[in-house]
Amino acid sequence: MTPEQPVAEIDSALVGLQDLDSVPLAEHVARFDAVHTALTSALSTIDQV
Repeated sequence: MTPEQPVAEIDSALVGLQDLDSVPLAEHVARFDAVHTALTSALSTIDQV
């Protein structure tokens, strides 16, 4: 795994929050859960770099 891979995964995860203000409130939890899952996955690989 390259050092750039976790950074790219984090950047990709944060895209899910960019237009949050235009998404119905009922969908916010799903967005936050998806970002949390992606960030957890990306951060768990940092020790392996």
